[in-house]
Amino acid sequence: MNPPASLVLASASPRRLALLAQVGVAPALIDPVDIDETTMAGETPRRAATRLASAKARVGAERHPDALVLGADTVVCVGRRMLGKPTTREAAGVMLDLLSGAGHRVYTGVALSAPGGRQAGRLSETRIRFKRLTAADRAALLDSDEWRGAAGGYRIQGLAGGYVTGLIGSYSGVVGLPLHETLSLLAGMGYGRP
Repeated sequence: MNPPASLVLASASPRRLALLAQVGVAPALIDPVDIDETTMAGETPRRAATRLASAKARVGAERHPDALVLGADTVVCVGRRMLGKPTTREAAGVMLDLLSGAGHRVYTGVALSAPGGRQAGRLSETRIRFKRLTAADRAALLDSDEWRGAAGGYRIQGLAGGYVTGLIGSYSGVVGLPLHETLSLLAGMGYGRP
């Protein structure tokens, strides 16, 4: 019988690593992959999150063919409008204005590639509602710089968590890695937690 494959996390996100540690999963290696995250014409947010997570796992598997490779991607959207990672304070402010007093969805795709080319994936969908942000709330979020590198321009585990009035779905999925779905994928591929 072959020994179980080691786990590679194809992400540089410290939040994803911390979430895995929370449930007793320690990747043998962290090897972030860099892919084009541009969405395709007509692509839905659900499809984008699923496709990008799968692509990250697949690229990681090309580098580590004898390992289990975990990839994930988070998409924040208002309706079908996807909010990426803002690159400027102004862009983050526009996103916060869209989210203020409104509901939005967060989709996190997670994919696992295994030796031999097998791949499986799951999708987490979470509905979130923010309170109407005051000018002071908005300024505090922007001043915190938590918007940097964050889909939708906020981090729920940071200051923005204080403005959430409703959440239906996976909190860990909003942070960046839906734990239930991830553990199900790992178990399905035969990965046992040490």
